[in-house]
Amino acid sequence: MLQTISLLSELINCPSITPDDANCQQILKNHLKKIGFNITDLPKGPVKNFWAKRGNNAPLFLFAGHTDVVTPGDLKAWQFDPFKATEHDDFIYGRGAQDMKGPLAAMIVATAQFINKYPDHKGSIGFLITSGEEGSDYMDGTPHVMKYLEDESEKIDYCIVGEPSSQHQLGDTIRHGRRGSLHAYLTVHGKQGHVAYHQLADNPIHRAISAIHALVQTQWDEGNQDFDPTSLQITSIESGRFGENNNVIPNALKLQFNFRYSPLSNEDNIKQRVEKILHEHHVNYDITWELSGKPFITENSILSQKTAQAIQTVMGISPKFSTGGGTSDARFIAPSGAQVIELGVCNDRIHQVDERVNIEELQKLVRIYYLLLESLLVKT
Repeated sequence: MLQTISLLSELINCPSITPDDANCQQILKNHLKKIGFNITDLPKGPVKNFWAKRGNNAPLFLFAGHTDVVTPGDLKAWQFDPFKATEHDDFIYGRGAQDMKGPLAAMIVATAQFINKYPDHKGSIGFLITSGEEGSDYMDGTPHVMKYLEDESEKIDYCIVGEPSSQHQLGDTIRHGRRGSLHAYLTVHGKQGHVAYHQLADNPIHRAISAIHALVQTQWDEGNQDFDPTSLQITSIESGRFGENNNVIPNALKLQFNFRYSPLSNEDNIKQRVEKILHEHHVNYDITWELSGKPFITENSILSQKTAQAIQTVMGISPKFSTGGGTSDARFIAPSGAQVIELGVCNDRIHQVDERVNIEELQKLVRIYYLLLESLLVKT
């Protein structure tokens, strides 16, 4: 276990605020080279990526993850330095401890233990690592590597993404899918004028109110046993300048909103329904769309079954399968046809002050990852 904590501490001590890798990947590559992996660096733009592989035969078992972290925010709010791993009361504190440097360390250690026992295992093991998952440069990360793998005719059979999936205890939740994510950027046009002469102006805020109400009251679908219903959330509204020019009707209102959508809806249908509502409410508008991920699910797969068995062996519990939460890089791997799930430590402190990971939990995650490798590359 000391090896896992030592590796995690090395990673936490690298201030890898997205998309800066801050030498994390070199640390990982050094460990992988020692156990026989061939490394291919695949940087793009500001993002560092690498592909590592050991073996040339099927099936290919992939570990996927990211070395970048979100900003720590106010350093004074932290109990300990967020970029100096600190052991305290059975936890390791530091930015990325849960999301996802802890799971990365567990992946490396589990793989080393597995190869030490089974140097001639069947199939292949791969690592897809990026520094561009947490920020706006995500398309230069895993999607870029997946394009390379497609060009190289690499077929992934099983993939574990090390996102912190667990809710209350390690292994209680496996993410086996995610809803899609569709962003909208709406501008409602009006005509600027004096508030005392409103008849000479056209207030875009007034124009938009009824349409916004209709949008947020719409039931887009009802979901199903695997997916929550599609939801719309407004994330930003801007018009005029608050506290200034309070006698001026603005000429435009800008609105941002996001759909997290189930497979019962689709991108084109959502766009059509939104624009129909805007037309019905006589809104003069421009709208642009950004699709950041389509919904996917890995159902009743060998990987899901083996993972549940490993969790039962180590934790003595039966995991719940879920498609909840936000997006992850699993959405870029699933379209390849791979069986993809997300399994990592608890997520109670991710992106928060005093992020931490339980040491015993991390030790057990190493064991779960090891049993997965064994069950898929030795015993099946």
